[in-house]
Amino acid sequence: MSDLRSLLDSEPGPRLAFLPSPNPDSLAETLVAFANGEGGSVVLGIDPYIGQADRLVGDEAEGVLRSALALCRPPMRTEWQQEETQNGAVIMLRVDRSSELHVLSDGRALVRRGSENRPLSPSELEMLVGNRAMGEFETEEVPGSTREDLDEDVIDEYLEKRQQRNPRGTLLPKNRLLQQIGAIGAGGTPTVSGMLLFGKEPQLFLPHGRAVFVKFDDGPAAFRTEERARLSQATGSEASVYLESDPRSFGYGRREEITGPLARIVERGWRVIWEEMGKKAVVKGLQREDQTEYPPFAVREALVNAVCHRDYRLRGSSVEIHMRPDSLEIISPGGLPAYITVENIVEEHYSRNPRLVNGLYQWGYIEELGLGVDRMIEDMLAAGHPPPLFDAKSHRFSVTLQNRKDLEKIIPEWEQHMNERQLKAMQFVQSNGSISNGDYRQLCSHVGAETLRLDLVDLVNKKLLLKIGDKRGTRYILR
Repeated sequence: MSDLRSLLDSEPGPRLAFLPSPNPDSLAETLVAFANGEGGSVVLGIDPYIGQADRLVGDEAEGVLRSALALCRPPMRTEWQQEETQNGAVIMLRVDRSSELHVLSDGRALVRRGSENRPLSPSELEMLVGNRAMGEFETEEVPGSTREDLDEDVIDEYLEKRQQRNPRGTLLPKNRLLQQIGAIGAGGTPTVSGMLLFGKEPQLFLPHGRAVFVKFDDGPAAFRTEERARLSQATGSEASVYLESDPRSFGYGRREEITGPLARIVERGWRVIWEEMGKKAVVKGLQREDQTEYPPFAVREALVNAVCHRDYRLRGSSVEIHMRPDSLEIISPGGLPAYITVENIVEEHYSRNPRLVNGLYQWGYIEELGLGVDRMIEDMLAAGHPPPLFDAKSHRFSVTLQNRKDLEKIIPEWEQHMNERQLKAMQFVQSNGSISNGDYRQLCSHVGAETLRLDLVDLVNKKLLLKIGDKRGTRYILR
């Protein structure tokens, strides 16, 4: 179970919902949305913005849960825990992603979008049904492998990272935990996800589970045009044959084949890209900083997404990283999963490989599920680059970062990684000289007072605003 206390400090999102006054209908909708998506936690009895709660007791909560599950078709398995807070009892329900499709008694199928539950259209529902079976591929046992083919050091590293992320979580025996997360079968044989996450040499069993890095020399423009056209037309085994050709004969500056378990592929892939990225030193104050050709988060997010979201059923293709003088392209085999399209990729989230995603999340390579694409776009724009280019085909998906920095479009550092409310607050201070809590509540009347207070505290911690006065006389000015 997740740490309930840490959830109380979080905001609603793709995997977390708060129901201050729970009723069976709203709870059933949230349970179905989580089961059809990535799974999630529902906190009953508290409002995250004002901290007030309806007092719940165990029997009452169980009654609401039983009534909610009766509205779900089929019902899903849930876990729950209760904890006393200053405002009353708080109860957390946990529902995992399900291999089945769940609907409500009225026939609606829902998924999570941001902090809301939304119904699927008939076409989206059809695509979701087609993708449910794919998730079972992760738990297929790898023929010819044994428990000894998993790397104990890698497993121990994973367990340490997992415990750091969830220090109050239950400690299970190693093999039992591996079975619980789908890494080994009942008899101890590694599964596809277990081999990819923890294998000593996973490519012996799954040779396509690798990444290939290629840096292209800055040759004549006509050659680059011909090379790009040839690569864009090559698919599957054709692309692999093309990449296996003599690198120098096609203008390659460097070619690396990156193997190992997925965490090592991410680490080694990032290291190779870092070595080849352009950098320049900038002195800010008394400190020297490296400015990179592309924002580091955008590169890492594109790399991690390609590794954990690719279609591992396609055995003829590997993840490919193409670095050119003006762009970085990362290609993953397989099109977008379920109802995800290039048009809705920012708002929607669905994992083809939920166990691989959760593994890399526990490892710390995924910071917060469902929010990486947003930040990738923000960081590229903040650095003055065009937004990433997303290209989806039936057999491949690619993300291209372009190195075309426009100095006039660089977003000032103080505006980066702020929410819209904080930008409004900063603009108000610039226009009026200062802002009070009352001013901020008028600017954002739909948001709870505690959330707004924390916004201002964050701006003070970032050394953008200075707090003056006390209690009702408190105001904030530019630092």
